[in-house]
Amino acid sequence: MTALTILVGSVYGNSQHAAETVAEKLSAEGIECDVNSDPQVSDVTDAQALLVITSTTGQGDVPPNLEFLFSDLKDQFPQLNRKPFAVIGLGDSSYVDSYCAGGKQWFELLTELQGKPVADMLEVDAIEHFEPEKPVVEFVESIKNDLISA
Repeated sequence: MTALTILVGSVYGNSQHAAETVAEKLSAEGIECDVNSDPQVSDVTDAQALLVITSTTGQGDVPPNLEFLFSDLKDQFPQLNRKPFAVIGLGDSSYVDSYCAGGKQWFELLTELQGKPVADMLEVDAIEHFEPEKPVVEFVESIKNDLISA
């Protein structure tokens, strides 16, 4: 069984690349990961632990590849029964009103579904980090024991 399901919301590929980098690192440590950019509700409910890595698009929206899942989860409202999760939001702080809004929406939804956050959401600012992989990997390294063994 996969230890960590990584849901990826990406428009230009930064979240996807960060997720693949995390999965490679964790796989090298013997932690099985499933990187999924086209997930279904069952991928969320069947997961042992969830990591959402997502950008924000438009006026603070969830990326198109996660829109349907986000909507389906809100409609079906499956209880996650304290399933451990973490969220990483990629954004650009010059967009003050919508900075990391995609990630914030995911964090809020997974909390409402009774998931168990293992850390506050990480916000990765494109102005500070042109390549988000480093802060993303550092964050996951710092929470992996809580996320995987919870």
